[in-house]
Amino acid sequence: MRMNTSLVACLLVVAGSAWPAAAQTVVTHIQTEGGNIASGVWVGDTFYLSGQLPTPMTPADRDKGTPAVYGTMQQQAESTFTKIQNALKAQRLDIGDVVMMRVYMAADPKDGKLDFAGMNAAYAKFFGTPEQPNKPARAALQVAALVAQGALLEVEVQAARSK
Repeated sequence: MRMNTSLVACLLVVAGSAWPAAAQTVVTHIQTEGGNIASGVWVGDTFYLSGQLPTPMTPADRDKGTPAVYGTMQQQAESTFTKIQNALKAQRLDIGDVVMMRVYMAADPKDGKLDFAGMNAAYAKFFGTPEQPNKPARAALQVAALVAQGALLEVEVQAARSK
């Protein structure tokens, strides 16, 4: 029995070395200077874009102690999808290349309600249009809070380069 086990192990090693090595997947991290995370990561032909927050309509003023003003959920979602579109363009991708999206939404602190309809209204301006008919797979999740006070959503996407 020991000899059979040893013989099988030797055959597996020899057979494995005769097969061509699997193609290596290239991984490239897109770093933002001063950032604590990669803004995106390429794995082969797939691009993973880190979560994007909306741009404030009015930035915070630390001297006056006023927080940033982000606007409604729809305004924030449009801002975020525009940022995603620009980030993809910088990687020579298009919004139509998005294959997976995760949307993290927080309730508006003014009324405690989650405005899913506002997010969907903005989404419909970027995905499923006559100019860009592709719709990605998507998950939408409610979270207790986001890193930017006043932001109501954060969106991360994965995009694939077509061959």
